[in-house]
Amino acid sequence: MTFVGLWRNLRDLHLQLNWRVIETSQVYKTIRSPPDNFRDRGNENIFSMRKLKNSELDRLSVDEFKRTEKTPIIIVLDNIRSLNNIGSVFRTSDAFLVEKIYLCGITATPPHKDIHKTALGSTETVDWEYIENTLDVIQKLKSENVIVASVEQAEHSVMLNDFAPQPQTTYALVFGNEVKGVAQNVVSASDLILEIPQFGTKHSLNISVSCGLVVWDVFSKMGSRKV
Repeated sequence: MTFVGLWRNLRDLHLQLNWRVIETSQVYKTIRSPPDNFRDRGNENIFSMRKLKNSELDRLSVDEFKRTEKTPIIIVLDNIRSLNNIGSVFRTSDAFLVEKIYLCGITATPPHKDIHKTALGSTETVDWEYIENTLDVIQKLKSENVIVASVEQAEHSVMLNDFAPQPQTTYALVFGNEVKGVAQNVVSASDLILEIPQFGTKHSLNISVSCGLVVWDVFSKMGSRKV
């Protein structure tokens, strides 16, 4: 057998053994079947990873979103300056069926063209409310037995990778200003502090990036939905 023939046989074997991808989280598994265009051409197996069209994504309508059971996650934005960041938080919240967003302090509210630019219509799906004083929101949520977790770098913080959400519990995730972070009085009033492990020179992430990381992590640990 020639080198080329051996290479082709090994490649074919590899493709046949890897025709499905198993994605696992702490509490669920999703098995993706091979696409329809997996086929033989002579001695060559072709595995085509075709991008899906928007029409193939099973996206909910606004009414369907409103009726769907939400993930027990609430987001509190404490004095967020950038309207693009606010819009991004709405978009992330839509993706993971977040229960509600509280906009506090200088955080702008929809409708606004700069929020819409990154929200892409998610301000119409995700429930939100403006309350000027962030502490008022924290006290209100705690009175409703919601666990308040500020996302910050602080003493006695819990690293995100070590965090295990309690079952049947709603969590409020607080994200702070792009420069000053979550206000100290809000940090002090929180039930716990979540910190994203970082290993470079900056130890600083954009708030929209932090929100995406934390919401996905908590969502996946809750096992609320299958992707």
